[in-house]
Amino acid sequence: MHKAVISGTGLYTPANSISNDELVASFNAYVQQFNVDNAAAIERGEIEALTESNSAFIEKASGIKSRYVMDKAGILDPQRMTPRLPQRSNEEWGILCEMSVAAAKQALERAGRTVADIDGVIVACSNLERAYPAVAIEVQAALGIDGWGYDMNVACSSATFGIQAANNAIATGQARAVLMVNPEICTGHLNFRDRDSHFIFGDGATAVIIERADQATSPHQWDILGTKLLTQFSNNIRNNFGFLNRAAEEGIGAKDKLFVQEGRKVFKDVCPMVAELIGAHLAENQLNVGDVKRFWLHQANLNMNLLIARKLLGRDAEAHEAPVILDTYANTSSAGSVIAFHKNQDDLPAGSLGVLSSFGAGYSIGSVILRRKG
Repeated sequence: MHKAVISGTGLYTPANSISNDELVASFNAYVQQFNVDNAAAIERGEIEALTESNSAFIEKASGIKSRYVMDKAGILDPQRMTPRLPQRSNEEWGILCEMSVAAAKQALERAGRTVADIDGVIVACSNLERAYPAVAIEVQAALGIDGWGYDMNVACSSATFGIQAANNAIATGQARAVLMVNPEICTGHLNFRDRDSHFIFGDGATAVIIERADQATSPHQWDILGTKLLTQFSNNIRNNFGFLNRAAEEGIGAKDKLFVQEGRKVFKDVCPMVAELIGAHLAENQLNVGDVKRFWLHQANLNMNLLIARKLLGRDAEAHEAPVILDTYANTSSAGSVIAFHKNQDDLPAGSLGVLSSFGAGYSIGSVILRRKG
């Protein structure tokens, strides 16, 4: 059995950003027009008037101040309120492939590797561009990698589950090195007309190189000390979009074909589950919570992360102990914890312990214990 390390990470950030103020202006314009158009029905009590949003509410509820997006104009158009991403021909690389390649090239550079060193590609994300062929095989072709590739989806936990899958491939000798990528266009499944969630998501892509420890040469190596996964079925975060929608015309265009959640229930259920799993995972590896220098938590909601860290540490975490990137990236689903890791790892000295953790729909939770190599 071979031991594995994370030897490189990469990040693709879209060129466009939307501030809370910009998003609120678009949403409120839609609300005002809706209430005018439906004034008579609202007066008769047949439908409820919509309520405007505001930036202070968004920041207090989530900690989000802005988000990067693949298309800004379509989202901010009150008549559209969804990104405009033209369909590409089959002869062009897909948009998820394009994002993955950009993040992958950066990860390869940090790892000191070329495509010739990679044996497998895993695309792990919450929304895939199509059913088949696998986006991972497209990424493999675009980069010129020999070997194998496959897609996997565990919603917001896809990256940690993908790291475990890659770690297993390394351990069993199925690959010398694996490229695991997380391309997320979360704005594509977000209902920008829902006041409770229109601000939650942003777009981006991350990449991670996992390779045999005895062959790694990168100065950015992290030993994978252990991985632990947990899933528990819940309908509190759900998206019913799928290939069977056309077989039930009555549901086409319904709100549940986009992201829906019971936010308060998710908060109440998930926070203790995450803290318990990380604590148990550390104990199983004879490690103390107090020895962990950094927690790279899923970037969905600031209040969730603060509570999870408090449950683990028995006190409020300092900013450097649980770094936040969702203020500028928002929730990028599977990419979020990897963005936090990518941007907040180089300052830690050799021997430092860290935990990369994800949690989301399923429910699904992942924990990866890492130690900085000297």
